[in-house]
Amino acid sequence: MDLSWKDVFLKKKELYDLLFFINKERLKKKIYPPKGKVFRIFFEVPFKKIKVVILGQDPYYNLNQANGLSFSVERGISVPPSLNNIYKEIKNDIPNTVISKENGCLSKWSKQGVFLLNCILTVEEGKPGSHSNIGWEIFTNDIIRLINRHHEGIIFLLWGKYAQSKKKIIDKSKHFVLEAPHPSPLSAYRGFFGCRHFSKTNRILTIQGKKTIDWSN
Repeated sequence: MDLSWKDVFLKKKELYDLLFFINKERLKKKIYPPKGKVFRIFFEVPFKKIKVVILGQDPYYNLNQANGLSFSVERGISVPPSLNNIYKEIKNDIPNTVISKENGCLSKWSKQGVFLLNCILTVEEGKPGSHSNIGWEIFTNDIIRLINRHHEGIIFLLWGKYAQSKKKIIDKSKHFVLEAPHPSPLSAYRGFFGCRHFSKTNRILTIQGKKTIDWSN
């Protein structure tokens, strides 16, 4: 884990109280993602390497899906509908991107500086939103504020009303905020398809003199 992330975690006493509660819950319920993957995104993206932030709400709540990266599942797991729609938009936006519909793991993105953060980091099996309002939002809002404060030119991709509610803690005078409906089957056709966020992100990165993201998987 990058040293700056270590500093953040060491200062969060309330986080340890939250983890104590979740570990007790694991003794009697199935909680996702597995304990070792809850903070995976922090290990994959050093603080200083963040270029893009994609916010999700909470992890997938079915067996073997959640892997610690928002919208992502491990290789070999069926690609969820929202991620499938993300892939469709990438192909429409940047046609030469190589997308395997058999691979739902987005680790290739995170290793290029795409911070795939769920605002709620755990969930009880079969119960979406079950770990909202237990403290995760306080922690992840602080993470967003930290990125906002210590970086410039970060591109925030906010899909759906929940993610868009976070724009109030993002300084748009120093960062870029791209908004669209959520990629779920219920809302993708209301404007996610055609948003062209992936090519727009790369254009912004190019203007800043940063390396673009290879959106293939």
